[in-house]
Amino acid sequence: MEHAYSRLLLVFSVLALCLGNQGVRCQLTSDFYDETCPHLYTIVQQHVFAAMRAEMRMGASLLRLHFHDCFVNGCDGSILLDGSDGEKFAQPNLNSVRGYEVIDAIKADLESVCPEVVSCADIVALAASYGVLFSGGPYWDVLLGRKDGLVANQSGADNGLPAPFEPIDSIIQKFNAVGLNTTDVVVLSGAHTIGRARCALFSNRLSNFSATDSVDPTLDASLADSLQSLCAGGDNQTTALDVSSADVFDNNYYQNLLHKKGLLSSDQGLFSSPEGIANTKDLVQIYSDDGYQFFCDFWWSMIKMGNIPLTGPEGEIRKNCRVVN
Repeated sequence: MEHAYSRLLLVFSVLALCLGNQGVRCQLTSDFYDETCPHLYTIVQQHVFAAMRAEMRMGASLLRLHFHDCFVNGCDGSILLDGSDGEKFAQPNLNSVRGYEVIDAIKADLESVCPEVVSCADIVALAASYGVLFSGGPYWDVLLGRKDGLVANQSGADNGLPAPFEPIDSIIQKFNAVGLNTTDVVVLSGAHTIGRARCALFSNRLSNFSATDSVDPTLDASLADSLQSLCAGGDNQTTALDVSSADVFDNNYYQNLLHKKGLLSSDQGLFSSPEGIANTKDLVQIYSDDGYQFFCDFWWSMIKMGNIPLTGPEGEIRKNCRVVN
C-alpha cells in the first residue's frame, strides 16, 4: 500500500512539473519498456551489481556520469559519444568521468534481447539509480523514454558544468539555468556521500590559500594535515569525498560539513561560505539532522534532473552508445 501511494504521489508530482514547465519531456514514464524490453531492469541490475562488486566506487561513477550527461544538452547520452570534440574530453570530464565500459556492456546485452529499443540515455539514468540503491541509498521509479542525442557539446560541458572551485552563487546560477533550484543544489551535492576525488580538485585548499591563510580556514586542521601528506604524492592521488563513510549512501556528508570536513570547496561552501550561509546553510543542517528527509528530497531532485529539457531535437536509439547510427 505504501509503495502504491508513493507511485501515485510520483505521478501527480511529475504532472505538476510538466504543467509548470513545457520544456519537460512529459512522455517519460516508469513503465516505458515493460512491453518492448521486459528484461531491461534485470540486465541493468546485474551489470551494475557486478561492476560495484569489483569496485564499489563504480556506483558513484555511474551517478556522476548521469549528472554530467544531463547538465549538457539535457539527458541525451551525448556524454557517451566518442571523438576528439566530444564531451568526454571537456575539462570537467577528462580523466575524471568513468563508467563508460559498464554502459557499453549493458547496451550490448540489451541489443541481443531487444535490439534498437532502449536508448543509451535511459541506460545511464537507470544505471545511476542502481548505483545509489546498491550503495544503501533510496530507490525511485526512474522515468524512461528518452532518445539519444546526435551531437556532443564539448563547450557546453566546459562552461555549463559546476566546478569544485566555484562560489556557491555561481553553482546555483548554473543549476537555475537548467531548471533546478537551490534545494536541488544542496540535495544533489549530497551525492558526494559516495565516491572519490583527485588531489587536483582540492589541493588549492592545502597551501597558499590566500594572502592571510596558508590553508583554507574552513577545512578541519587534522583533515588538512592528512590531505597534505596524501597530495605530496601528486595531483592524481585520490581520497574519499565522505571521510566518514566513503562507500555508503547516507547523510554523513552533511554532518561532515558541520565539522569543516567537506573535501571540496564547493562542498564546504554550502555551509561555511558567505553565499552558503545566505542560501544553503539551513538545508545542510536539515539534512544533517534527518537522513530520511535527505533520501526523500534526493530521489525527487534526481527525477527533476532527469527531466532537464533538451537543448536540441530528440534523436535516435543508438545501436552503439559511442557513435550515432
